[in-house]
Amino acid sequence: MIVTLMNLLRACWRPSSNQHARAGSDVAGRQDGLLWYKDTGQHVNGEFSMAVVQANNLLEDQCQIESGPLSFLDSGPYGTFVGVYDGHGGPETACYINDHLFHNLKRFASEQNSMSADVLKKAYEATEDGFFSVVTKQWPVKPQIAAVGSCCLVGVICGGILYVANVGDSRVVLGRHVKATGEVLAVQLSAEHNVSIESVRKELQSMHPEDRQIVVLKHNVWRVKGLIQVCRSIGDAYLKKSEFNREPLYTKFRLREPFHKPILSSEPSISVQPLQPHDQFLIFASDGLWEHLTNQEAVDIVHSSPRSGSARRLIKAALQEAAKKREMRYSDLKKIDRGVRRHFHDDITVIVVFLDSSLVSRASTYRGPSVSLRGGGVNLRSNTLAPYASQM
Repeated sequence: MIVTLMNLLRACWRPSSNQHARAGSDVAGRQDGLLWYKDTGQHVNGEFSMAVVQANNLLEDQCQIESGPLSFLDSGPYGTFVGVYDGHGGPETACYINDHLFHNLKRFASEQNSMSADVLKKAYEATEDGFFSVVTKQWPVKPQIAAVGSCCLVGVICGGILYVANVGDSRVVLGRHVKATGEVLAVQLSAEHNVSIESVRKELQSMHPEDRQIVVLKHNVWRVKGLIQVCRSIGDAYLKKSEFNREPLYTKFRLREPFHKPILSSEPSISVQPLQPHDQFLIFASDGLWEHLTNQEAVDIVHSSPRSGSARRLIKAALQEAAKKREMRYSDLKKIDRGVRRHFHDDITVIVVFLDSSLVSRASTYRGPSVSLRGGGVNLRSNTLAPYASQM
């Protein structure tokens, strides 16, 4: 069982390598202190830019872009898959998603020989079930893994259609050109599941009418059972299965009363829409970006600058805002090491996907460049890792 956990965690500690990147120059991206980035690359439907900045002692954000076959069939769908996984309580769930979600999607796309909302839903279910198997195996020796979870945002471009699936509070925003004015407007495409949003609180309360404490205002922040801000996630077994909400789980995660149905859900909100010629780019990012930039501010930054380095530019803008809020210089913020850095901003992941309308409109069987790339992080020696209890 310990071997299983260590194999899972090694995937998180290892920075990007050629095994995860097989196209273009600078295939694995570059590392600059706590920032990992790949300024530009080519996917089936255009160009892309990626960047990740670490704030936590252990990087809890994971991400990937996969462009090429979306199934295991030669005749199957072809396109681009983007995933942003914002972990909480530790990196294990986000790492597991990074290793298994795309494989699960290809499996179900092969069964249906197509891409669909149903394929995405089944891929999420299979990934949740798989991680719960890990939790079950590790519970006797590592019970705190039951309190680890992750938001999960996915976008799939296939045959001129954009599929978006989300649990948690990561976000994808579309930059759409308005011909009449020349502006590029921000259009949010993902539904978020954070109980700071009144409609989300009301939905959760309607699902648990018997529990008047299902959402609690704690330290001026709304939280599910006073514990967590998101009401949908992958993992977080301690709020989905009562057998994981007991000793030896830490007291702060244990509820006073037993529960008989899941408190959190892993069911994604899914949207399906055709891409239009005036749809210029997509910004996929964890909530660490959106804490500091509005949708329109992010779109304006991408639209007004060269494509190369777009993701890194967005992270810089967010960090500049974080420094400004603390009345400090951006240059001084960059000197703060991981762990302490979390007091100033969260881990931030950004993937900007540019849309070439001539490529997007082609059939899903178009064979363009294949890409498989994961965002990187600081490579930590095993004896330098802080215990997960301190990360929760």
